This record gives sequence, C-alpha cells and structure tokens, in this order.
Amino acid sequence: MSRKALVIGIDAYKESPLSGCVNDAKLIASLLEAHEDQSHNFDVRIECNIKSKELLLSEIKELFSGNHEIALLYFSGHGCNDGTGQFICTPDGSQNYPGLKLSELLEIVNSSKCTNRIVILDSCFSGGMGKCKFVQNADPIGNGVTILSACKQDETSVESNGHGIFTTLLAEALKGGASDLIGNVTPGSIYAFIDKSLGAWEQRPVFKTNVENFVSLRKVKPPVDLSDLINFFIGSRGNWLRRVGERERR
Repeated sequence: MSRKALVIGIDAYKESPLSGCVNDAKLIASLLEAHEDQSHNFDVRIECNIKSKELLLSEIKELFSGNHEIALLYFSGHGCNDGTGQFICTPDGSQNYPGLKLSELLEIVNSSKCTNRIVILDSCFSGGMGKCKFVQNADPIGNGVTILSACKQDETSVESNGHGIFTTLLAEALKGGASDLIGNVTPGSIYAFIDKSLGAWEQRPVFKTNVENFVSLRKVKPPVDLSDLINFFIGSRGNWLRRVGERERR
C-alpha cells in the first residue's frame, strides 16, 4: 500500500502576502520524499500558491481518495476565524468566504478510506480543527485520523527567518530530533518534540488523534546503534536471569 502526501504553501495573498509558506512547503516536501538514507518514502505532490478554494478542494479530495496506507496533508498559509469556525484561507477568499472551513476539511478526511489520514496545519487558529460542539456520543475525529496544528484555535501562527516557527521545529523533528531508539519518527513523537521546544508564552501546538498505533512518517539513523541496543537488552536479561537463579539456589 502506498504513502502519499500533498504539501501546500501559499504566500500570494492579495491583502496580506506572506513570505515563508512556500519555503515551508518546499522544506517539508523534501523531507517527506525520502528517508534519511535516501530510500523512497512518500509520493509527494507540492502545490505552491494555489489560487482558489475550488482548486484547493479538488487537490485535497484527490489526496484522500483511494485506499492508501497513509494520506498526509500539510498546509502552510493564512488561517482565520470568522466567528462561525476556523478556515484555511485561499487567495480568492473574501470576508464572507475566506477559504476552506476546517469542519469541511474534517468531513473529507473522516470519510476517506485510507488507513491513516494525517493533517498538519501551520496556519493561524488551526487548533480548531476536530473540535465539535454539537455532536454527542460520537467521535468528531474518525478512526485512523491524526491532526497536528501549529497553534490553538484562538492563537496565531508566527513566521520567523523565512519559515513558520512551527514548521522549522517540524523539520527538525523529521530530520531526527523526534526519532525513537530505532530511528522512527511518528506523529506523536513530533508533537512531543515541538511542544517541548516552544516556551510557555509562545504559540502552543495542538495534537488530536484517534488511532490504535502510530505510523512512522520518516526513518532516520537511530540515535543508538541497533547492535548495541540488542546487546544491552540481552545483557540486561542475562543479568536478571542470573539474579533469579541465585535467589532460587538460596
């Protein structure tokens, strides 16, 4: 089963252009395309400066169609909250229709037949995705869905040095900062890495998931050599068995 990713960066907003979102998209696309050893990882489609909600919606629906192991959406651009909910904004947006509503995006993601659906948003107010006030006795986030947002639903997402602060940390996590002992980088470890890297007064990342197991998004060189790790556990088990044997002989 395949792994595919749609990576979107929008700088070209008429009223308030940005400068780091296309950079963000190119950086994340390069990291998702290959593992650290340069073996193939995701089939990545990168879209920069999509002009309309219609085109954005078409690309997202195509991403989450089919039956893939992982379908991953990354978006970097403007987000807004108009009082009725949160949006990711498109250049053709207006005050009444700023772009794609996050509740609409969630409906697409929840209805997908892909095994793992992952949404990563570096946009203002993005922490509102997956929050549902009106559904009782139901999970607003479908089984197999994970959402990682740059900030809470009432916060803005900040750019610095040509990149979003959240995406800069996301990239460091994918490069290995968030790897486990055997070199796997998972959504959960990425969130933990970013959360610990941001100060108490900065934007706070939001993590929501409904999965039984985390999937690996990228493999890097393990921080500990695998043979050393195996020898350590074998040695620890041998010491434990010797201590048990000594107690029994007494």
